[in-house]
Amino acid sequence: MRIMHVLGTRPNFVKMAPLIAALRERLPESDQTIVHTGQHYDRMMSKIFFEQLGVPEPDHMLEIGSGTHAQQTARVMERLEPLLTGDRPDLVVVPGDVNSTFAAALTAVKLGIPVAHLESGLRSWDRTMPEEVNRILTDAIADQLYVTSEEALGNLEREGVPAGKAHFVGNTMIDSLVALENRFRPLEACRQFDLEPGGYLLVTLHRPALVDGPLLFEAIAALNLVAADVPVLFPVHPRTKARLDAEGAGIAPGLHLVDPVGYLEFLSLECDAMAILTDSGGIQEETTYLGVPCFTLRDNTERPVTVELGTNTMLGLDPARIAEIPGLITDGGTVTASPPPLWDGKASERIAELIASEE
Repeated sequence: MRIMHVLGTRPNFVKMAPLIAALRERLPESDQTIVHTGQHYDRMMSKIFFEQLGVPEPDHMLEIGSGTHAQQTARVMERLEPLLTGDRPDLVVVPGDVNSTFAAALTAVKLGIPVAHLESGLRSWDRTMPEEVNRILTDAIADQLYVTSEEALGNLEREGVPAGKAHFVGNTMIDSLVALENRFRPLEACRQFDLEPGGYLLVTLHRPALVDGPLLFEAIAALNLVAADVPVLFPVHPRTKARLDAEGAGIAPGLHLVDPVGYLEFLSLECDAMAILTDSGGIQEETTYLGVPCFTLRDNTERPVTVELGTNTMLGLDPARIAEIPGLITDGGTVTASPPPLWDGKASERIAELIASEE
């Protein structure tokens, strides 16, 4: 069996690493090819994930770089098509909801090659989000849909997905956490920033709605207020850092803006944080597993299970509410809810078994 994995961004690597390993174990004779589109191309945003997760170097680099949604989608399609035509894989596996995901799925389907979509069925119900459009379209054309949570399975059923096409398997991102837990928990990476475990707010913001307009500076102003009481650690996305530098945003002494860190280091920062402020979908999931309070600066979430369990609080797209976070943290910054069903570190094994059954 010939399988091609198409990855483009930082979260893709985390989701795919355990699945690639599980497929190699379940199908040792299979020919697996890894294509890195280069949608994330900074070393700390991509290459270091191959190094830390043990994923082999990509067989092909498309180097699509940055650009508009149309430009990125078009470059992936144009550069991937010759690889698909030449290799003729039996299956193309795409994770998540980024431009690379939909572009690879569409290119493969046009060539008559089956597609498996990892993390299917998530819905924010907000089609102004490019990721939501990518999710819906990829689910509509993929042949195998692998689902992380029960409500996502229900979404697909309501959209008319035939029975047997979607499979509730669990969360491969949690597989990576489980596999690496004994490596990141002892790290105490916060100490390299002169912070104490349990004594800081960790921040990650990257979505265009926040970082490409005036809301970014409102968020920084609110974080400056929080930093007067609680140290704030903000590993800054390269695009965000460039904007802050260009416009000379004022930064309070307790707000630490640092370069992106490796995956293990970031997991260490997550598990030792008092709480986390984010606009990332994946971090909503990671904090749910780790038992760390998460505050999401968005109007909606495609992962409502995290809110239902009480691990995730939606603040809306309102930076002023950041100042409320210290008062909302309870019980010393811990959450006691159990992880959702099948978030047990074995999702990749279940997917590998299903893919093997299609061989």
